[in-house]
Amino acid sequence: MARLTTPLACCLIGAAFATVLLGACGKTDTPVLASVAAPATAPAAQVDDADVTTKVTTSLMSDGILKGFNIRVVVTKGDVRLIGTVDTQEQVDSAKAIARATPGAHSIHDELVLKR
Repeated sequence: MARLTTPLACCLIGAAFATVLLGACGKTDTPVLASVAAPATAPAAQVDDADVTTKVTTSLMSDGILKGFNIRVVVTKGDVRLIGTVDTQEQVDSAKAIARATPGAHSIHDELVLKR
């Protein structure tokens, strides 16, 4: 038999046990209602796409090796697209790392082109 260790399972077992005890004591004329609260979970923080766009763009413009490059940032439901032209693969990697580190960015789509 599997062990029930989650808070919800423990509450259900406790409610069932209390119902049995009250029934055994002859207290069956009063209905027993057990309220079971669902385990509290922290809601995922929703970050507005405009905020993500602003944070990524600002971080790219203030980065030493990316300053001066026109990298367009488009964010849709947390998906970040980086569009533009840079000189080196190091700059591509840096831009992706900056976008990935931004709160609210779920996935990064690299559409950066290397100059020839």
